[in-house]
Amino acid sequence: MATTKELSVEDKLRAIYDLQLIDSRIDEIRNVRGELPLEVEDLEDEVAGLSTRSEKLKNDLDTIEDLIKVKKNAIDEHKESIKRYTKQQDTVRNNREFNSLTKEVEFQELEIQLAEKQIKEMKASIEHKKEVISQSKERLETKSNHLKHKKSELNAIMAETAKEEAFLTEKSEEYQKLIEERLMAAYNRIRSSVRNGLAVVSIERGASAGSFFTIPPQTQVEIASRKKIITDEHSGRILVDSVLAEEEKEKMEKLFAKF
Repeated sequence: MATTKELSVEDKLRAIYDLQLIDSRIDEIRNVRGELPLEVEDLEDEVAGLSTRSEKLKNDLDTIEDLIKVKKNAIDEHKESIKRYTKQQDTVRNNREFNSLTKEVEFQELEIQLAEKQIKEMKASIEHKKEVISQSKERLETKSNHLKHKKSELNAIMAETAKEEAFLTEKSEEYQKLIEERLMAAYNRIRSSVRNGLAVVSIERGASAGSFFTIPPQTQVEIASRKKIITDEHSGRILVDSVLAEEEKEKMEKLFAKF
């Protein structure tokens, strides 16, 4: 094909329709992957979050276990103090000293009761956290297995289509270089604004493909003459005649058939 400046209008139409066919094929390949890449990414984030949460819960358990040991040691110290104060009561010289030691014993007993209550609460907390850890572990295993499956599925699709996508992407870049900047800008603008990515369409049954708006006969004649670039007044899409479209589809199908 000639250089960009020497292209006839017909050559431009063929080049941009070929580009559309190539880009549409790339879209099909990517649509096969669908939401899989996003699903994998979301699952990876979820698995990472669950792992972090499980680690935090395990660390919390260790902290509580350490606190229980501290409280048990404190209870032992309080009991020793009670023994000491009780023994001292045997050698007191007056009631005031006896009462003072009695209050100390009562205080130590209250401290023991408080510590035992706290230990009981911490043990209940441990049981609750162990239950949460067990549930988190099950959920983590489920999500990890799901992630493994989805990754395997994505990798299989990628392996199957990677070469074709790379080849078509290279072809798309080649055809883009054949098309003048203004026309290429229009193509990209239209393509990005429509859901199906079709910026160039053929005439089918008197209307642009996918549209119900009839194209006037005179305009259809102008499109078929391939003397100028004509766009659909309703959708803005670039229009080509059905004969040209069939010829280019046949050519591109041979290209796609390599894969």
